[in-house]
Amino acid sequence: MELMNPLTKLADIIARHAPGDGIYDTAIPGASLLRASAPTMPMPVLYEPTLCLVAQGRKQAVLGTATYVYDAAKYLVASVNLPVTGSVIEASDARPYLCLRLDLDTAELSELALRHPVKEDSSDLPSAGISLGETTPELLDAAARLAGLLDQPADIEAIAPLVTREILYRLLTGPGNRAVRQMAQANSRLNQIVKAIAWLRAHYTEACRIDDVADIAGMSRSSFHANFKAVTALSPLEFRTQLRMQEARRLMVAEGMEAATAGFQVGYESPSQFSRDYVRIFGMPPARDASRLRETADSAAH
Repeated sequence: MELMNPLTKLADIIARHAPGDGIYDTAIPGASLLRASAPTMPMPVLYEPTLCLVAQGRKQAVLGTATYVYDAAKYLVASVNLPVTGSVIEASDARPYLCLRLDLDTAELSELALRHPVKEDSSDLPSAGISLGETTPELLDAAARLAGLLDQPADIEAIAPLVTREILYRLLTGPGNRAVRQMAQANSRLNQIVKAIAWLRAHYTEACRIDDVADIAGMSRSSFHANFKAVTALSPLEFRTQLRMQEARRLMVAEGMEAATAGFQVGYESPSQFSRDYVRIFGMPPARDASRLRETADSAAH
């Protein structure tokens, strides 16, 4: 019997374990499968530190003014928590979009980086919070073996941690590894910005002084602005606005909340300011956008 190449094997495993469109958690810690049988409309999502490795199809992520397109030849790494607009741009019933997503363990990355040091990058600014890398044969082979454990569930507990560690090693030592290396350095500028992002995510409904957030990152105000924008492609206030808008949209669509109430819930005192910011980010007034999204979800369900 002819053996499948790793890419075909990975696509076959994902297709079998993700039989319909959607996101599937798996028995492998930190691993999930994604499938879409048609292009999707751009939707705001919060990317956690993660690896997205595509077996078939193509997806696009937009962060600020930067667009990242990834497919079987290029993987995507998100090194920090980011509000991103994502959409599947190539998929069909015959060839659905198929993706393996793996959470990145910063502690394990740090330990691997200590054991396997490489020449450090001397650039002043940290890498962007999203980066693309070349999907090497070695990385693809490890990903296919990890996914293959779904067909051998009794082996997951013993073998999955070893293969996951190999994947992290491939990311650290492969081409274009700067962002992953910075994730592994506790004292890197990237990890200083991570502290500020974590604080903003926990307090996005509150008024805040930029100087206070810069203090949390351990930076001067000017250095903080430059480094924050290098990582997120947004200013700290733009980042907070994105978080507010994503939550307001969820409250209106999933919980049926009125626009003004949702705006107040996420920290706006003025309904008109909330509406202006919402139109600027999503392109239409809040109530109309929420109604459109509910209709789209209803038609997809039938």
